[in-house]
Amino acid sequence: MKRILLLGGSDLQVSFIKKAKALGVYVITCDYLPNNPGHQFADEYYNVSTTDKEAVLNLASKLNLDGISAYASDPAATTAACVGEHLGLPVNPYNAVEILSRKDLFRQFLEKHNFNTPEASDFNDYQSAKTFIDQLQKKAIIKPVDSSGSKGIFTIVPNQNFENEFESALGFSRCGKVIVEEFIEKQGFQIGGDGFLVNGELVFRCFGDIHFSSTNPLLPCSVSVPTLHTKDITDKVHREIQRLMTLLGMKQGGLNFDIIIDSDNQIHIIEIGPRNGGNMLPELIEHCTGVDMKLYAIKSCLGEDCSDLRMTSEKHYFSHYVVHSLESGVLQGIETSETLKNHLIYEHYRVGNGDPINRFENSSNRLGMFLLKYNNKDEMLDIIDNMHEHLKFQFNES
Repeated sequence: MKRILLLGGSDLQVSFIKKAKALGVYVITCDYLPNNPGHQFADEYYNVSTTDKEAVLNLASKLNLDGISAYASDPAATTAACVGEHLGLPVNPYNAVEILSRKDLFRQFLEKHNFNTPEASDFNDYQSAKTFIDQLQKKAIIKPVDSSGSKGIFTIVPNQNFENEFESALGFSRCGKVIVEEFIEKQGFQIGGDGFLVNGELVFRCFGDIHFSSTNPLLPCSVSVPTLHTKDITDKVHREIQRLMTLLGMKQGGLNFDIIIDSDNQIHIIEIGPRNGGNMLPELIEHCTGVDMKLYAIKSCLGEDCSDLRMTSEKHYFSHYVVHSLESGVLQGIETSETLKNHLIYEHYRVGNGDPINRFENSSNRLGMFLLKYNNKDEMLDIIDNMHEHLKFQFNES
């Protein structure tokens, strides 16, 4: 029986665990949250933080593993690559994964290889960052170099005192560093989605459009597929991703995309995660294309042949939606409209009546997940844009 160590056990990783088990794989999970729902489906669980490379390596060395995976987990991606490289497991080069996982290293790599990239610099002290912004004289974004889930990300403008935002961003960085970069005005939707490498080639990808929350214009709340951008644009994006993956020496496995198209139709790669996307993006893509990315993620981390994977055209319109609230309070009930119920193909809540919930400020405030199917583009956009007319939270008055 093949043995996989999955770094994490969140609700977004349960489908991976169940799929691996159905394939006869022995699944071991680890993280510092013993109550995470994925652990009940695994064969073994260890209370070891997924970001502690040394501790995970010590654990993995004793488990006689055939593979290690950071499926749907940004923070664990470098750990999986580092531990896998040490143990000779099928992983991408640690150096490449680290560049993709660190926003400062990523920007430097893009600039070195002549990709379109915003003017940017990294800092660990406020005064240096303030000097950079004042010299830049443009709207900018500040974010931790090594965080995820839109934590600690803010827009800032010249001559603004942004010390509170700086300290908040710094607080979310594990290595104590933030990046400040020029804000790029996008044309149309920001592109999200997942893809898959086989022998260094981007053989499959499904691009979608990112929709942002009204609580925070930098915080995604939905991805709809397929993208509404033209084939010209998506082909150009594909070529840029392929050029980047070739330069990095990435070989096999899932990728998660975040791309901006500017007013001149130029491609700006904001981020590429060296793992499958979270928020059930692989499940969304399976509904849209029929391609089971969980299957290929499992095969890839076991070093098995994935050469049968092919591009598949998207069918119909789908989206995921991060269930969230516009305000904080103690939950009394959740009401969904009949219209919404007619489009839901998956519904999951992490909270119940009596639980305190917080206004949606970053991914840690996620209350659940929806997958939805639509008859046409206009119907899809109308429901996503007006979700809070279809999904309402009741709160205790006290």
